[in-house]
Amino acid sequence: MKNIILNQRAERDELMARPYQQRDTKYNFEKLLANPLIKLITGPRRVGKSVFALLMLQGKNFAYLNFDDNLLLENWDEDLVMRMLDDVYPGYEYLLLDEIQNLPDWDLRVNKLYRRGKNLVITGSNAKMLSSEMATVLTGRYLQIEMLPFSLEETMRWKNVNPNLEEQSAQVIVVADDYMRNGGYPETIQSRNITKSYLSTLFDSILLKDVARRHKVRNTTDLYNLATYLLSNFCNSISANDLATELGLSSVTTTKKFCDYLAEPYLFFYLPRFNNKMKLMKKAPNKVYVVDNGFVQSTAFNLSENLGRLLENQVFVELLRRGYIPGQTLFYYRTRNDKEIDFVTRKGSKVEQLIQVCYDMSSEKTRKRELDALVEAAEELLCDNLLVITNDQQEELLYKDKRIRINCVSCGF
Repeated sequence: MKNIILNQRAERDELMARPYQQRDTKYNFEKLLANPLIKLITGPRRVGKSVFALLMLQGKNFAYLNFDDNLLLENWDEDLVMRMLDDVYPGYEYLLLDEIQNLPDWDLRVNKLYRRGKNLVITGSNAKMLSSEMATVLTGRYLQIEMLPFSLEETMRWKNVNPNLEEQSAQVIVVADDYMRNGGYPETIQSRNITKSYLSTLFDSILLKDVARRHKVRNTTDLYNLATYLLSNFCNSISANDLATELGLSSVTTTKKFCDYLAEPYLFFYLPRFNNKMKLMKKAPNKVYVVDNGFVQSTAFNLSENLGRLLENQVFVELLRRGYIPGQTLFYYRTRNDKEIDFVTRKGSKVEQLIQVCYDMSSEKTRKRELDALVEAAEELLCDNLLVITNDQQEELLYKDKRIRINCVSCGF
């Protein structure tokens, strides 16, 4: 066991010696570490949760356990591990537990460590398990920090491109287009030639490790077919009935269950249609989104390039990054005349903003369609904060007595 922990220490030290791009965060590391509550860092696999934790703990005396290591799991002996940690990391002040969801009964073990006064930083890649089990066993004892792939702004900074400098405008266009097509997974930003193989392998790994193995799914073919179908139909409306029929799945119940499984590792998100009546909201189909555009390009069977949907998916993930929660503060909407609004944000009981995403509004027909939908929804939902996000157009206009902002995605929104 000591050798396992020593090997993990060498791995930790090697990781900390690498140069990293600092992530955008609203959190102050010193204040976080001074807080005795458990620091829970969640998000999809490979988005930099461990790096975020290491950067938070840089310069501190901390112990490290990585539960993505089968040797550690196969030889797990809690008392022995704690003794060896004291040997390998004498006097450590903090304990980093990486990918904790792989440890059986992890929530009970974490609770025990917390009661012993350990200052814990935890990372994990399963949204439902972490939130539900932490809430059950550790209510009020943890702070949750959610991470996603790099934003466009972070990617620009990584590539030393400033969207506010006119002399870099051509580079801004290139980086923004590349980001929209290939996403923001850290490993792929510097090596776009590996994006397809890297994300295809990661997609399979998530399905196998985080879904099939955890839930003991026997029919992995159906699971994989469903995941691939959702990926190919990102930004479209879906229903369990239609999915079961289209894919020939055994039942609607199984389909719903598989859809829930695929949301747990932050792979897919489902956006409900806004309606003030909860019963009607639950009956309407959800729209499906994927955590990173790179998965679409690497895995989905798309017969044609759809830049509009790629931009819409990018905006959805950015709204998640800003703290909006599907079904609570973020929705889509259809007007009485069946015109669709891509995103409705809500603050408290009031509609905060209506957002339409349109890759190119240069066509008069397209422009009229998007603006008419916004105006109609604005009147129905009593909201005058109207925004259209485009690839490269920016203006503010008065349309049918409504003030509407048009922002290009690389300029922020």
